[in-house]
Amino acid sequence: MMRPKLAVWKFASCDGCQLSLLDCEDELLTVADQVEIAYFMEASRATVAGPYDLSLVEGSITTAHDAERIREVRRQSKRLVTIGACATAGGIQALRNFQDVRAFTEIVYARPGYISTLAQSTPIGQHVLVDFELRGCPIDKHQLLEVIAAFIQRRRPVIRTDSVCTECKRRGTVCVMVADGTPCLGPVTQAGCGAICPSFDRGCYGCFGPTESPNTAALAAWWRRLGASDTDILRAYRNFNAWASPFREESEAHERRER
Repeated sequence: MMRPKLAVWKFASCDGCQLSLLDCEDELLTVADQVEIAYFMEASRATVAGPYDLSLVEGSITTAHDAERIREVRRQSKRLVTIGACATAGGIQALRNFQDVRAFTEIVYARPGYISTLAQSTPIGQHVLVDFELRGCPIDKHQLLEVIAAFIQRRRPVIRTDSVCTECKRRGTVCVMVADGTPCLGPVTQAGCGAICPSFDRGCYGCFGPTESPNTAALAAWWRRLGASDTDILRAYRNFNAWASPFREESEAHERRER
């Protein structure tokens, strides 16, 4: 019986989400037994030609070459899943979308004329059809295994879409915002990390991006009661998922208030 062919692709990113797949030390042999890992340059230089049954795509589109390449990846893929904040929301590199990228290149590089880049860093879904988006910076390996298993079994992945607050309640973590007055993005952030930061008495940083229908304005109003300034709120929403629409719009609202 032919095993489904799996491909893992990298675009602009830190490789952390690909490493999450390699981090599946106890499960990787089982995964390899169920699928043929046909293209995964992070793990092997040996490749098998497409088409591929499932493509996992990490990273954002930041160059014209990226934009052309992702269209070719889509043509070779029966199913395409984006993994991580870069692929689903433009990543930390999307911070440049709020400024003039040419100014950055002139500051960083001695010869900026050699730099060929688009003005914005954009998620994969803005360029090609995406069958499923897996959030996180980085992604959770258990969620990744669920996604791979689901596509092998030809079903929809079962991934939580509620907020980090529910994870705090499930693990019995006292709310840092109510108890300690610590600003936290948990109420507007999708679950998936296990509420790691609140369990260490820190506010959520929003690594898994906006949850479904997040009330970012209400949370911002609560942060003001805790003493946060517009600058504080703007910077909180401009993080790993800054280009995700709910976070982007809320940060822009506070940017206008600053002026």
